[in-house]
Amino acid sequence: QDFQFEQSIVIFPIFAQILAMGGSYTKPAPITTKYFPDFVAGLPRMEGKVVAITGCTTGTGFICAKTCAELGASVIMLNRASSRSESALADLKEAVPGCSAKFIACDLMSFDSVRKAGAELRKELDGGLDVLCNNAGIMAVKDEATVDGCDTQMQTNHLSHFLLTAEVWPLLETAVSLRGEARVVNHSSVARNGFGKKLEEKYLLKNGGNLGGDGMFWWASKRWTRYQQTKLANLVFTYALRDRQDRVKVLVAHPGFAATNLQVTTASDGGMGHGASKHSVGMMAQSCEDGTMGILKCCCEPGVTSGDFYGPGAGGFKGKAELIPAGPEEALADQASRQMLWKASCEVTGASFPF
Repeated sequence: QDFQFEQSIVIFPIFAQILAMGGSYTKPAPITTKYFPDFVAGLPRMEGKVVAITGCTTGTGFICAKTCAELGASVIMLNRASSRSESALADLKEAVPGCSAKFIACDLMSFDSVRKAGAELRKELDGGLDVLCNNAGIMAVKDEATVDGCDTQMQTNHLSHFLLTAEVWPLLETAVSLRGEARVVNHSSVARNGFGKKLEEKYLLKNGGNLGGDGMFWWASKRWTRYQQTKLANLVFTYALRDRQDRVKVLVAHPGFAATNLQVTTASDGGMGHGASKHSVGMMAQSCEDGTMGILKCCCEPGVTSGDFYGPGAGGFKGKAELIPAGPEEALADQASRQMLWKASCEVTGASFPF
């Protein structure tokens, strides 16, 4: 376990160095899917279950939504209102004819929008919510503040998901009462382990635009430090929520280095230095479908335990979704970090849980 943890610490700088290689990156690298078809064939049917997913216009979120719909679940797509979100819903219904799918507007850069989405979900879902998949994320973008004053990355990747989880908590408890189980699934990253850096409170507070600026120097870039902090926050939140209650299962996954539009968006915002070429990304990345196996395990597979962490092992870039050894992760996301994150997140978002 210690060896695996030491390996994972060096992943972050290597990841950033690859992204700093020359070339242009305007769409995801074409990478052959290896494991996904066999993996999906082993998933159980999900009729009668409701799955809500953030950030599912493209990438791992869309693959997760499509797969859950194919398995028979009702899917709620929580995206910012845009032509892309409309197209994603249409694409899902075309890919899975007759599926139950709906779009609810949820802009994670606005706490007000998240509260409105929560209210609409509570109005719509009398029978509860079986899975909340906190998938959405942005990566290495500029040092800017949201309308709420928070760092754009931290609010999108963690704080708004913290608030959304609180908003739908009654629905998760309803699903537990009616069907015996409900789950919150968070989506972390290989980047969580950057140099073993612990979570710092300043990144959670209303300090948007004042967290290091936009300079690029491989892994020393403040853009990537802010990203690392958000992905570590996903892990810390998972353990903090698990520790506080035992009715709803709380799980976390990481996609490895999956070739998605996440890199495209980061490149367009200047977060990859001179940009990353498809060749440089393709050297160490896996397909979007293979990268989705972790969150799908958390969302769909029976027999998972609250606190489980799934993703590519043995270095973390690519491979089947495995159970990640808990010891190093629990040490990185230690008790002090959990207490700090919970207090700061409640204060900043105004979220309230019944425990």
